[in-house]
Amino acid sequence: MRKYILFFIFSVLTFFGFSQKSELGVMGGISFYLGDLNPKLVFGMSQPAGGLVYRYNFTPRWAVRANILFGEVRGSDMITNNKNPRNLSFKSPFTEISAQAELNFLKLYTDWEKNKFAPYIFAGIGFFSFNPKAELDGRYYDLQHLGTEGQGLPGEKKFYSLTNFCIPFGIGFKYNFGKVATLGVEWGMRFTTTDYLDDVSGNYYDNETLLMEKGDVVARLADRSKVLHKEGTGRGNVTTKDWYSFTGLTLTFRIGNEDRTCNIDNGKRPNPKMGKKK
Repeated sequence: MRKYILFFIFSVLTFFGFSQKSELGVMGGISFYLGDLNPKLVFGMSQPAGGLVYRYNFTPRWAVRANILFGEVRGSDMITNNKNPRNLSFKSPFTEISAQAELNFLKLYTDWEKNKFAPYIFAGIGFFSFNPKAELDGRYYDLQHLGTEGQGLPGEKKFYSLTNFCIPFGIGFKYNFGKVATLGVEWGMRFTTTDYLDDVSGNYYDNETLLMEKGDVVARLADRSKVLHKEGTGRGNVTTKDWYSFTGLTLTFRIGNEDRTCNIDNGKRPNPKMGKKK
């Protein structure tokens, strides 16, 4: 994943170049997930998240942005799912690289005498990696390669991928501090193309078979209820995908030469000779 991140940074900076149209900064806040172990509790078991952001301003209304985001999501039947007797839980670190378009509802400028704030919406596409883990007897186990729903056994489905696409979208608010910095606050959701962010999706596999083929640890992690489920009983909801969210602050600084892009309206630059006394 590291080589993809470095390639992404280099490609973005090379494509757009350095000018006052460009902003570079940091983002920090919290992340949470919605899925089988947290069906609807917004901000449930939120964890710290943060990363880097690059923005290129085409006009006072339109911009494109690239993010590199790092965080963790968690879920638990006992905490975020109404104490469901299934008793499953997980945590998963994630890394996201994404590109998004931003639309400001108001024109945003860097001049003091002009509008310096704007609410905005954003949407784009991203690529992320994750790795669900669960605790057993004081130790955390990586779940994907264990095959808790029978993955990898003869005739069964393959192991799910730990890298997937996501669609980020959300709302925010920006404020320009002079001609140097922009502070933003935003809430964004990520629709993902996987149902295994929490390692829970399909049906329970026969626990005795898991015990014989994969061992005691896998059998115990697959079904943690007091009364073991029958094979084929629903372990998760295969018809839905998992989501995760980032909510927080962005702080960016304009970089490059003295070209003040955010003072340009509809591509027209001010004439430096206008207003001069003869």
